[in-house]
Amino acid sequence: MSRPRIVALIPMRHHSERVPGKNYRRFAGKPLYAWIVETLLAVPEIAQVVVDTDSPTIMEGLRETYPQVRVLERPEHLRDGRLPMNEVLLHDTAQVEADFYLQTHSTNPLLRAETVRQAVQTFLAHTPAYDSLFGVTRLQTRLWDALARPINHNPAILLRTQDLPPIYEENSCIYIFTRRLLETRRNRIGERPYLFEIPAEEAWDIDEPLDFEIADFLMRRRGG
Repeated sequence: MSRPRIVALIPMRHHSERVPGKNYRRFAGKPLYAWIVETLLAVPEIAQVVVDTDSPTIMEGLRETYPQVRVLERPEHLRDGRLPMNEVLLHDTAQVEADFYLQTHSTNPLLRAETVRQAVQTFLAHTPAYDSLFGVTRLQTRLWDALARPINHNPAILLRTQDLPPIYEENSCIYIFTRRLLETRRNRIGERPYLFEIPAEEAWDIDEPLDFEIADFLMRRRGG
């Protein structure tokens, strides 16, 4: 049986509200987007890396440094930052054919190629029992809702946090799905998703200025 064609999708906007120019800002010696591009290019199971962007800066940088990456210029009607990402992905998957799509973000620069490869192999080994996969971070801490109700613990039984049943946070590092699922559910996550656990030190997502500084420190500490 032939190997399924897997295409990696990375959406990148030119403007960022909380961290200006985030996607192409210098990070540990390179533009931020370079880290995830190089990570995905190092995964042999990925047939093609595709970047969807409206940024002239990113488009120029990719064509100069990573000519093997396919660039999709985001249409005007999909450039509003309030638009659901699934609408952008529906456009992208219509442009590039694949059996499965793996989507991540340039804001996950600490994600390792070995982890991405493990996610792909895990999904392929378990499909069709699982119809999708997404990355999660394990949490073992006492959580409460906005009405001060405990979510994952009994306050009358003060377990050590390491003994609490784990709860998982969707970390936006990896999604694997088909176009059919995306069209049907308008979502990357299907009815039978596989929760793929990613170490916290790899799952750091850059959303705020402090995240950028912390992730930059962690990258430099591990030697790039």
